[in-house]
Amino acid sequence: MSEGEKARSEASRFDREFLRGALALASKADVDHFLYICDVPIAAEDLRRRKIRHKLVYAVTAEPIATELQGRRYRALVIPAYDYSRVERVKVALVSALSQGAFKEGDLVLCMTGRVGRSPDTLMQMRIGGSLDDRVAIEGVKLGEGFDSQVVDALLQLALQIGQEGYEGHPIGTIITIGDHNNVLEKSRQITLNPFQGLGESERNVLDPKIREAIKNFSVLDGAFVIREDGVVLSAGRYLSATDDNVKVPLGLGARHAAAAGITASTECLALVVSQTSGAVRLFKGGEILLELHQSARRT
Repeated sequence: MSEGEKARSEASRFDREFLRGALALASKADVDHFLYICDVPIAAEDLRRRKIRHKLVYAVTAEPIATELQGRRYRALVIPAYDYSRVERVKVALVSALSQGAFKEGDLVLCMTGRVGRSPDTLMQMRIGGSLDDRVAIEGVKLGEGFDSQVVDALLQLALQIGQEGYEGHPIGTIITIGDHNNVLEKSRQITLNPFQGLGESERNVLDPKIREAIKNFSVLDGAFVIREDGVVLSAGRYLSATDDNVKVPLGLGARHAAAAGITASTECLALVVSQTSGAVRLFKGGEILLELHQSARRT
């Protein structure tokens, strides 16, 4: 056996031992859920004799993998395939799981992740309602009864795609408001032709993949998207005119973030902002940033 083959064999053995150690921790009574962020399912022999099947939640990057796992009666959710940092992958998976009601307040979640296409190499514990880092708290995704979790999750994933892919290789930024549409429309004005005008409501709901693709394409337009709580797109190309002198955005964030802070401070809407500079996605509510997701590298 060559030195390279020997090193790979030792690394593989260590990865297996690391996984088994994580599974042993997940088996403890204190742990409520084991969030496994990886496209390769855990081998049956590693799960045998461990009472964690009811705790296990997979986060995978392809719908067919999730469908196959669900067919085997595992809980599985889909997250974007982009190569986030490990902490960002955990954030995305946790937000998706919370939006689908997989976890509840107070649950202790053991999260295992790594880089896309590699074996998991990082273990993190998260208490739902506790902090993810100094800037972001999980309670920020508790958005209130007026919002459809499916709609918010679909738009969050869409914002991440826009931030990662841009448009035809060029970085773009945008704002998407969700909810309290009457007040948002009242505090904004149309600055470009509205491409969604004249379409029936069933033809412009963000739960339809074709409409999400259209939003990606129309993100090159100036202005914001206005979306109703149930996912119906009302307008694109709106200038958000609401301001609030008491709202402060962190240094380094520009007019797009200030507009999102202002509109969410003066209405009950949410606002997703995609940064043109970095591709980062920020969720605003009540004039404040509730969630911040950074891309590790943009596609070119």
